[in-house]
Amino acid sequence: MNNFEYLNPTRILFGAGQIASVANHIPPTARVLMLFGGGSIKANGTYDEVKAALAGHFVVEFGGIEPNPHYETLMRAVELVKSEKIDFLVAVGGGSVIDGSKFVAAAAVFDGEPWDILAKGGKVVQGALPFGAVLTLPATGSEMNSASVITRAATREKRAFASPHVYPQFSVLDPSKTFTLPLRQVGNGVVDAFVHVMEQYMTYPADAPVQDRFAEGLLLTLIEQGPRVLAAPEDLSVRANIMWTATMALNGLIGVGVPQDWSTHMIGHELTALYGLDHAQTLAVVLPGILSVKREAKRGKLLQYAERVWGLREGSEDARIDAAIERTRAFFEQMGVPTQLSSYQLDASAIDAVASALEAGGLVKLGEHRDVTPSVARAALQLSL
Repeated sequence: MNNFEYLNPTRILFGAGQIASVANHIPPTARVLMLFGGGSIKANGTYDEVKAALAGHFVVEFGGIEPNPHYETLMRAVELVKSEKIDFLVAVGGGSVIDGSKFVAAAAVFDGEPWDILAKGGKVVQGALPFGAVLTLPATGSEMNSASVITRAATREKRAFASPHVYPQFSVLDPSKTFTLPLRQVGNGVVDAFVHVMEQYMTYPADAPVQDRFAEGLLLTLIEQGPRVLAAPEDLSVRANIMWTATMALNGLIGVGVPQDWSTHMIGHELTALYGLDHAQTLAVVLPGILSVKREAKRGKLLQYAERVWGLREGSEDARIDAAIERTRAFFEQMGVPTQLSSYQLDASAIDAVASALEAGGLVKLGEHRDVTPSVARAALQLSL
């Protein structure tokens, strides 16, 4: 296992009724900007609860943050922060709202061109406004990490940044707030969390049994709980288990000291930027192909995954690997997330477009070995036509 430093300063407030405690974690004199997406938080009562919790504060609202939040929209929020002298943000929604709020927090105090925050992956961030989050959609883990993904609609670019300055100071995780989510979004969330784990686990053996077992436990939980939430959507315990698993999948813990491979995400980002697919949909399309194309480089972990996660112990090594990849694809389909480009009315021309976008964005050496090139991405996507 490699040397590592693990930092995660986010305070988690988990369970029903925790929204009421939000004000306890915000300075009493803070000028607050409440950021959210569409109308769902008003329909499920979350908006009213947050407003009630913030009743003692000066509060300005900014709504309309899109799924795959747009740079252009967020820059309007930055201007509002400056004009209203905001000094604390509260993000209310799913990963897109929280991601967007991280960018706003950094851009509002950034001395330079804000796009550089994204173009340079966050390396230029020297500070950010403090913020907290109220999570309504378990999926991205953004509520307990320092990463963000933003789309520039004008140029159809999707870029990520990370900085220790944009950890949420607190995050409220109330699983009852997920009851009104469409099952499509619930399925997406399970797939998103699953692939987050895979990108930190499915590389090569690194003598890290603790991290491996953590990761495998999260995968097994999603495989168990995912179908249950579709079959019994009113089961609060299942909702809670999925919410906590999604948070643990990308709060940094399972990735410390081990190699990571984020090629599936980087390729998926281009599919979203070009064609508007949901983030989880792109992951479901890309991951099985990446596992197949990079099977030799990942052989050791694929065999471990086949045995420990899917219980595959019989047959040849190649047969077990094939079966594990097929089980993965079938699980995504079971969660209602198709794994073929054709299911999204896309054909081979989309593969060419994604490869070209990777090339144009300089994303030409991805993966744990830096050997996932645009041609490798092309080969992986060919398997998902």
